[in-house]
Amino acid sequence: MDISTFLAQCLNAVQYGLLLFLVASGLTLIFGIMGVINLAHGSFYMIGAYMAWALAPLFGDQFLLQLLAGVVLAAALGFVLEWIFFSYLYQRDHLQQVLMTYALILVFEELRSLLAGNEVHGVNIPPWLSGSIALGDLMSYPVYNLFASAACLLVAFGLYWVVNRTRLGMMIRAGASNRDMVRGLGINIGMLYRIVFAAGVALAALAGMIAAPMASVYPGMGGQVLIICFVVVVIGGIGSISGALIASLLVGFVDTFGKVLFTQFSGLSIYLLMALILIWRPQGLKSKGY
Repeated sequence: MDISTFLAQCLNAVQYGLLLFLVASGLTLIFGIMGVINLAHGSFYMIGAYMAWALAPLFGDQFLLQLLAGVVLAAALGFVLEWIFFSYLYQRDHLQQVLMTYALILVFEELRSLLAGNEVHGVNIPPWLSGSIALGDLMSYPVYNLFASAACLLVAFGLYWVVNRTRLGMMIRAGASNRDMVRGLGINIGMLYRIVFAAGVALAALAGMIAAPMASVYPGMGGQVLIICFVVVVIGGIGSISGALIASLLVGFVDTFGKVLFTQFSGLSIYLLMALILIWRPQGLKSKGY
């Protein structure tokens, strides 16, 4: 492997890891902070990808406005879903959470089939992001992939700042530790959790919208990313956003270079990584903090 190929694979690993973090951070918020096992989280990623396909004709080259509109719509969807369905799950056992969220997967898949069909769709890269940067004499790297990495980094820093440096973040962390105490202090814990859930849905949908121009939009795409996201959450430590970021980058590098160096066993690489880390640290990489 020459230096330009190695550099390209490193960029691919970082881009994949950061995109995975967007989805996994939403799952970390919902699963780690609210205590809800949300099997439908991958469906929100799929919804984001399909929104990118559906909104593209309306916004044309205004890709940033398209992303903003998609995030607002996804947050509104999350707000309504938490109000109608998830608000009743906090005091129930995990089996009921699994059954209801699995039912939501079936509902979303049927709605997707009715509204968008079962064909594979493509989303065009915006013209202003369609170029490439040379990596040596024979290799280049797409500008859009660099944009995706930069956007994910920006969201990651923003999320970390909100959770650790703002009053809202303080209330979220307090609610995760002791919701009864927070309720006793006069904070509307129901509304707080509704905001957290809406943010988690918006993050997953944003990841789907960013990923859509780099890959096809197709049925069942949410199920593939869901399993990897649970791996990331477990590796990073349940409820830890910074742990999810570290774990996402680790999974990105292991998966990317596993496919290059060990093609036949690449599917096992991330699960082997999870097993080794859990043997070393059963609580995950970061058991405390956010």
